[in-house]
Amino acid sequence: METILSLFSDPVVTRALGATLSVVLLVGAWHKLKDPLVFSAAVDNYRLVPERLSPLVAGVLPIVELAAGGLLLFPEMAFIGGLLALLLLATVTSAVAINVLRGHTKIDCGCGGLSGQPLSWALVVRNGLLMGMVALAMQEGVARTLVWADYLTVGGAVLALVGIYVSANQLMTNAPLALAVRK
Repeated sequence: METILSLFSDPVVTRALGATLSVVLLVGAWHKLKDPLVFSAAVDNYRLVPERLSPLVAGVLPIVELAAGGLLLFPEMAFIGGLLALLLLATVTSAVAINVLRGHTKIDCGCGGLSGQPLSWALVVRNGLLMGMVALAMQEGVARTLVWADYLTVGGAVLALVGIYVSANQLMTNAPLALAVRK
């Protein structure tokens, strides 16, 4: 058990997780900022804030996402970026869970612009995993000097983790279609 805990505090692991989360958050913010009307409509579809406040919420969320993603890139700022990311993920996960409990699932999640991904418990689980990754990335980690092989490992891990994230999102988007075909 101690070996596993020390693995998660290795700077290669914390930097790989921080960089992966940065990519996920920065790409998500980019999609929301490039088409604010679509994201505002997605926020309005959740029916959690008055309609007149949807554009304001839709303007603030991607800015927080952008800040969190940018700060997570730098180990010295990872704690602050992690706090912003946790706040953001807790907020959006609560919004998804409330609507799933209401049975209001046939709306786009708005996760990355107009994605066609309906609300589901899978999104709640995904965001829970992301929050766990954030908690690990916020650690200061063991102080040791990184060598070139560590940076290659971080780069490879980021590519693999982003690939897993994109694949999981596509599976969650396609799941309702696959179920409809089986009926």
